[in-house]
Amino acid sequence: MFGLGMQLGGGCASGTLFTVGGGNTRMLITLAAFISGSLIGTWQWELWQDVPGVPPIALSQNFGMLGGIGISLLLFSVVWFASIGYEKKRHGAAVTEPRSGFSMMRGPWPLIAGALALVLVQAATMMLAGRPWGVTSAFALWGAKLAMGVGMDVSSWAYWSRSGPAASLDQSVFNDITSVMNIGIMLGALIAAGLARKFAPSKKVPKGHILAAIIGGLLLGYGARIAFGCNIGAYFSGIGSTSMHGWLWFAAAFAGSLLGTKLRPKFDLN
Repeated sequence: MFGLGMQLGGGCASGTLFTVGGGNTRMLITLAAFISGSLIGTWQWELWQDVPGVPPIALSQNFGMLGGIGISLLLFSVVWFASIGYEKKRHGAAVTEPRSGFSMMRGPWPLIAGALALVLVQAATMMLAGRPWGVTSAFALWGAKLAMGVGMDVSSWAYWSRSGPAASLDQSVFNDITSVMNIGIMLGALIAAGLARKFAPSKKVPKGHILAAIIGGLLLGYGARIAFGCNIGAYFSGIGSTSMHGWLWFAAAFAGSLLGTKLRPKFDLN
């Protein structure tokens, strides 16, 4: 569901935030639908708790920290070799991006620099929030706050009756670390786009793109709630903490993305 939503909506949770900050008009629609889908997901959250499941599996607990990291690296190797093999089969050789000069403000950044930046953000989140980095719980909170503003009693829903979400609901969004980080991503993207002179919102968005953004955003929001996260919270933080949930999420998101690439032309998406 989330993978399909990424292809139609135009990005993941963090991708939606930075493109909105960068001035992408269509992604504003995706973000609005993302928030709506997240709220719907919290409304139906209790229904998904009755689905049969298995106990959490943490590779570091079952095989030790070194064993857990080793298994994760092995799985990454399988994905890498499979990707390279498929690319060579399709294109005759592994295609690489042309190297270009590095610009702190304009980009692109080298992959290693981006990877190190992600590690630093993850470490800072662990120190400040006491938990791995996440993004989409804030969207659910924003949706709940808006719903409360029009008179809906979301506090009676099972999702918002839990101690953590209930506390967030009673406080300002500026007391929610995830919300503040998300706002920071948008502001950072806005500043970067301005410095690079790339901030140029489009006044016209094709109807097909609008429809895809709405459908994709709803799928992103709902999928993130029932799958406990997005590319950051479920995939990056999940695998980083040696949780098998991250790998299961990756497999499902990959399958959804494949389906999404087949549907993109129907909405006139490149």
